[in-house]
Amino acid sequence: MWRPPHRLPRQLRRAAATGPGRRLLLSTPIFYANGPPHIGHLYSALLADALLRHRRLRAAGPARLCTGTDEHGLKIQQAAAAAGTSPAELCERVSGLFRQALTQAGVAYTDFTRTSEPRHQRAVRHFWGALRDGGVLYKGSYEGWYCTPEESFLPESQLAEGTDAQGRPCKVSLETGHEVHWTKEENYMFRLSAFRDPLQNWLRDNPRAIFPDPFYQCVLRWLDEDLPDLSVSRERNRLQWGIPVPSDPTQTIYVWVDALVNYLSVVGYPESHGTWWPAVHHVVGKDILKFHALYWPALLLAAGLEPPERILVHSHWTVRGQKMSKSLGNVVDPSVCMGQYGVDGFRYFLLRQGVPERDCDYYDEKVVKLVNSELADALGGLLNRSTAPSINPSNTYPCFSEPCFPKVLDSREARGTGRACAEDYKLVAAVASLPVQVDSYFEDFQIYKALECIAQCVRQTNGFFQRHRPWKLDRRDAVEQLWLDTILHVTLECLRVYGTLLQPVVPHMADKLLSRLAVGPGERHLSGLTFLARYDGKPCPFEGRQLGPDTGILFHRLGKLETMKKRKQEAQVPDKQL
Repeated sequence: MWRPPHRLPRQLRRAAATGPGRRLLLSTPIFYANGPPHIGHLYSALLADALLRHRRLRAAGPARLCTGTDEHGLKIQQAAAAAGTSPAELCERVSGLFRQALTQAGVAYTDFTRTSEPRHQRAVRHFWGALRDGGVLYKGSYEGWYCTPEESFLPESQLAEGTDAQGRPCKVSLETGHEVHWTKEENYMFRLSAFRDPLQNWLRDNPRAIFPDPFYQCVLRWLDEDLPDLSVSRERNRLQWGIPVPSDPTQTIYVWVDALVNYLSVVGYPESHGTWWPAVHHVVGKDILKFHALYWPALLLAAGLEPPERILVHSHWTVRGQKMSKSLGNVVDPSVCMGQYGVDGFRYFLLRQGVPERDCDYYDEKVVKLVNSELADALGGLLNRSTAPSINPSNTYPCFSEPCFPKVLDSREARGTGRACAEDYKLVAAVASLPVQVDSYFEDFQIYKALECIAQCVRQTNGFFQRHRPWKLDRRDAVEQLWLDTILHVTLECLRVYGTLLQPVVPHMADKLLSRLAVGPGERHLSGLTFLARYDGKPCPFEGRQLGPDTGILFHRLGKLETMKKRKQEAQVPDKQL
């Protein structure tokens, strides 16, 4: 019986390069081309996009973001037949819809892979050859319950009793409710059972390989259970729409093996993939965790390649507490949402409300309340008030007065000194620590927590502005003018930090904010981000600078839902936001 080594070979255990200049490939799943995109697809893409943008702002080294469409399999073959079209025509249309939605959402992907492309099919055939040559494939009879929508065989433990479309009793997937059918075929099998120890060793040596931790623990539990060999082909007479098994035209390569290889084909497998692999972070939904965290690493090891560096897992979106489904008619179209709430508004909502560890709920009122409160009122209102001609008639970045806001080591020492109070020093401390906090949360795949911290600081800054009522100060009094300028200087410094940190999430709105503050393109990186330099006795490059032109309202408040529904039909995303 063939057995893999219990430990990875030395050449497969080298640590990925770290430090400045290291390469990183971020990936979304390639999306199944049997239907149009929904917000779950967009959420995966936005998570990866925000990570890419954040990394680039840190100047951490070359990075790519790959996405695409999975265009083979029985599900697509059946969907095309039902639509009265060919699989190729269906995939061409649906793949275009995904490209359109991702571009509309501002997803900065560098590569878009279609599994119908010749470069990908060549990579799949080579990968199959590596598995065959490694002795991990054998032909055998396989029978079990096959779920076409999930393109996988399911064990009895993952089944439940249900009814089909005609109301007749049938077996269904316990997790998704999709109907399953008993299938018996002669297929090629992959010796997955032989990879239990290598997979366990990989995960124990790399406890952050699968993140967040609940999903890591889930995979460890799977490895403690039965790990049967995996069917990796289908009979060609059942599935014609796929890549034939090399040297065996009676079999079609299993759609998941085909699809997973996209992460290699995009970086030039089998010739030039070593430049990027294995410095790869996969962003995936929890429903495809087993394919990415068990099957994919085992297949890679069998082919003589390292597993990916990290697998970042997120949960699902429900709609008013219910799972999205065509039968319920509650599938949310992301293009409609972006027309309704604006591209940045919807990006902010999904990334602010989405928590990777648990399912999150979507409904219109929730979006309106959040973006109005945090973008239109708190952030936009603060920018408008602090740059209004009535309060800042010179339209400049005012000077900071150290006597008005003297540096102290402890906020409790602030009493009786200058014009600043203890709450003001707490604000300064919070904003000063914000970039490190945000960086840490991005690294831990907790973008929602980064946005929560920023929103809290924005609220504190509004409190600072409201507390000192700069509009009440008499600018004819030189002392009052110094304090007024200091209030504005602190406020604008806070806004500059928020605009810089928000660039990965709301790029167009952040650009608008930073342009209003006259922050140039070379001054927007996270690696050199400073805050309130004058408080520390250092020069501030922005002090005295003329502000940029008035860019108008930062984010327009969303109206009542009736008005929103009307706007939904009319709204178009400006070309500059694509």
